[in-house]
Amino acid sequence: MADKSPDAYRSISEAASELDLPAHVLRFWESKFPQLKPVKRAGGRRFYRPGDIALLRGIKRLLYEDGFTIKGAQKYVREQGVAAVGALAAEDGTAEPETPRLADRYVPPPQPAVPVSAGSGLAPVLERLEQAKKRLDDVLAQGR
Repeated sequence: MADKSPDAYRSISEAASELDLPAHVLRFWESKFPQLKPVKRAGGRRFYRPGDIALLRGIKRLLYEDGFTIKGAQKYVREQGVAAVGALAAEDGTAEPETPRLADRYVPPPQPAVPVSAGSGLAPVLERLEQAKKRLDDVLAQGR
């Protein structure tokens, strides 16, 4: 394929080639991700804008590298937004082989508003959960 400007629109075959995916996968993803809307010209020919390509790269990363299911990726796109998923395109592993996975950037939720008192019966459960979290954190730290 001839080098195109990064701002150029791409046909479905050019997009598929650039993403190393079959064209039918791109059409399938269009049916599953309403945020993905390529321009359609006469005869139904699809042309992907640079933002569409970035979104496709992000979706590919979520599904193929980060292990998301279609439903999980749909939820991620809905909750995080197209821009966040498109930003994953810059981290898709083509620039650097050591791209961190989403799990490595996990931000724990805020602590509960209600404190767990020693007499509530939940203190032992909370202690076991904290121990399990520490073990998981240790395993994740070893993998880096």
